[in-house]
Amino acid sequence: MSKTITPLIAGNWKMNGVSASLAELTALGQALTAGPAPRAIVVICPPATLLAAASAHGASSGILTGGQDCHPAKSGAHTGDISAAMLADAGAQYVIVGHSERRANHGETDELVRAKAEAGFAAGLKPIICVGETEAERDAGQAETVVERQLAGSIPDSEATFVVAYEPVWAIGTGRTPTNAEIAQMHARIRGVLTARFGERGASVNILYGGSLKPSNAREILAIEHVNGGLVGGASLLAKDFAAIISAV
Repeated sequence: MSKTITPLIAGNWKMNGVSASLAELTALGQALTAGPAPRAIVVICPPATLLAAASAHGASSGILTGGQDCHPAKSGAHTGDISAAMLADAGAQYVIVGHSERRANHGETDELVRAKAEAGFAAGLKPIICVGETEAERDAGQAETVVERQLAGSIPDSEATFVVAYEPVWAIGTGRTPTNAEIAQMHARIRGVLTARFGERGASVNILYGGSLKPSNAREILAIEHVNGGLVGGASLLAKDFAAIISAV
């Protein structure tokens, strides 16, 4: 992990959580404030129904919040959707765009992900732009090609701050993870692409690893060069597990 980039640990609750789940956020805040301050930026991305409450809960302990998705339009006749401006109004500072579950289940293209990231910028949010290959693409030797295409198509040309999250699709929620060497190779490639495109600014972008990141493997994965934090799924739902990952930084 780079010593010049402040690590970012983001928890994606996905379609999990009701009001009672905020007790876990309270417990996380207590864990983070009981000892030395975390060496990472901590973000929770709850379902939209909990975003305002989560933002209020986390404020006293330094926990930031983000949305799990946003519509590219600022407002309009888009029943069931939520805009980046609405997320910001509810207290969010970040928004996840292009998660593989959105790309697969909702047919989201790189072009749409790019538009959502631009909407996030316009609302003052920092987009966490997700990329990653499927198992078939990796087995075919196309992993880097796929990720490079997603980076090119999904990241807007902007001076605004963004984050990249590399999530090998085949590792999300399966308990499987790439080898440390595979993670290192992909993160180095992503860093090279970002630096070639954005220059010095590309060298300072947080590149998160996601895909079955948990307390038992967090320390070794977060120590890999160019891994500047993690996007955590299931392990972020329990305060003790998420706090253990944060402490691994």
